[in-house]
Amino acid sequence: MSSRENTGMVLGLLGVVIFSLTLPMTRIVVHEVNPLLNGLGRALFAAIPAAALLLWRREKWPNRAQIKGLCLVILGVIIGFPVLSSWAMQSLPASHGALVNGLQPLFVAIYAAWLSHERPSKAFWACAALGSALVLGYAVISGAGSIQTGDILMVASVAIGGLGYAEGGRLAKELGGWQVICWALVLSAPLLLGPVVYLASQHQGPISSGAWWAFAYVAMFSQFIGFFAWYAGLAMGGISRVSQVQLLQIFFTMAFSGLFFGEHIEPITWIFAVGVIITVILGRKTTVIAPKPVSQTI
Repeated sequence: MSSRENTGMVLGLLGVVIFSLTLPMTRIVVHEVNPLLNGLGRALFAAIPAAALLLWRREKWPNRAQIKGLCLVILGVIIGFPVLSSWAMQSLPASHGALVNGLQPLFVAIYAAWLSHERPSKAFWACAALGSALVLGYAVISGAGSIQTGDILMVASVAIGGLGYAEGGRLAKELGGWQVICWALVLSAPLLLGPVVYLASQHQGPISSGAWWAFAYVAMFSQFIGFFAWYAGLAMGGISRVSQVQLLQIFFTMAFSGLFFGEHIEPITWIFAVGVIITVILGRKTTVIAPKPVSQTI
């Protein structure tokens, strides 16, 4: 792999580390706040620094074709994943949701083949499938439980979120990594303002400081800063290849849950983590035929 691709992998990993706290923090918020208010409100909150950054940098407005792509980003990472995962976290433990979230890299690779015309080799698909199988195998062995409504919501969230990841990675090659999430947040803000104001007016009772801090995290890091690294990484290292780093997110989530929330982490978790890391390393060595490069500002 080239140095640019290696940098893309590192940036992708940084994004994954930031995203790994999303579900635990979301679960804290939805204990006290309507999940729809959390899912939409975090994007509206993040739109404020996004607009300020675009104005400060005097960024040129995206063209019509890019705005169409940004609509897919909005559907995936601003509405779909945040709202559906918030609902799922009302009934599922964060660790359970993290297990289901392990399917997302496979969805992203499929969307990348469709939207960005990347052509991963059979060896790549084998590594991606093996990594996903390890994550699902861990879910079964760890006793994640039978299928629930929350599981269906999480699968839907990763399927739609994967679309926003893949299209955002494609657009990052044209607009730049941080510009994609900033424009998506700004363009979605007028649509979110009315529902968020209404839902906020319907809320009753105080909100604890812990919930406010958790909301601040999902707004500023999960919805905003994390995408700076994530989209830049996808653009630089290739969407299909870098997306597989997200297989590690479940284990970062588990580690943070143990560190910050006192959850006990079974030794078998780390055994499966090593297996997933091996699939990611092997996947890096496989062939992915990328489309012709586009001039970009990451």
